[in-house]
Amino acid sequence: MNSRDAIIAEIPRLRRYARALTGRVDAADDLVQETLQRALEKWRLWQRSRDLRPWLFSIMHNLHVDGRRRDSRIDFCADEDLPVAVQRDSQQDTLELRDLERALALLPPEQREVLLLVGLEELSYAEVARALDIPQGTVMSRLSRARLRLKAILAGEAAPILKVVST
Repeated sequence: MNSRDAIIAEIPRLRRYARALTGRVDAADDLVQETLQRALEKWRLWQRSRDLRPWLFSIMHNLHVDGRRRDSRIDFCADEDLPVAVQRDSQQDTLELRDLERALALLPPEQREVLLLVGLEELSYAEVARALDIPQGTVMSRLSRARLRLKAILAGEAAPILKVVST
């Protein structure tokens, strides 16, 4: 597989991860486009001995973090704008999926990113550590905290995390 085909093959995974990160289809598409643009600009920096997917996720992560820093306002979106990973048949499955999407949105971004890369994208701890530029132990602790928090949120036992803003 040539380099062009390898990048094209990763687009569905990039879109899925971007939608989970941003919670909005339009923002996710913009993030994927920025990621692909940056990857093409920095193509000579990719180490061909390494897997392409973690490198692309690393670029996407950095762009997303930079965007969050630039734009500190909180965007709320309607339920219909939330990503739907799988079409379900029954009403119960639809409600459970909606609850899971809302619970994921309540996780701190650092925990949500690790949880999605390990659980959804099936990256190894080492690949996630390289993609996010954090130690592997940090990946494991964030994943553990994310799983515990997600379980508590879904069980209705979690108190919301409040951000302190000084004036």
